[in-house]
Amino acid sequence: QVQLVESGGGLVQPGGSLRLSCAASGFTLDNFAIGWFRQAPGKEREGVSCISSSDGSTYYADSVKGRFTISRDNAKNTVYLQMNSLKPEDTAVYYCAARSTPAMGVRADEYDYWGQGTQVTVSS
Repeated sequence: QVQLVESGGGLVQPGGSLRLSCAASGFTLDNFAIGWFRQAPGKEREGVSCISSSDGSTYYADSVKGRFTISRDNAKNTVYLQMNSLKPEDTAVYYCAARSTPAMGVRADEYDYWGQGTQVTVSS
């Protein structure tokens, strides 16, 4: 059974850091591009970052560029999202998704498998 499980969310103060993990089971991530998306209450799901499986190319939304870093560890079948200098506007449910192609995608409809999400709350 194909499954993605996110972890690492929580409550953090502005300026703090969190590292989200996306662990895959039932398939290997080697040939899948992985994306991180987030959805805040009352807002549409937006793409945050993604990483290809072919050459490790990455993409970041302007809102997180310079603060977030995506990485993958194929040996652990896991993708990470390191989030630094967090702001209240980063508060959202964060989802990881897998795309059945090595190439990156920035739209949610380009992804085939989704995790259940993990809540990130940035507040003092």
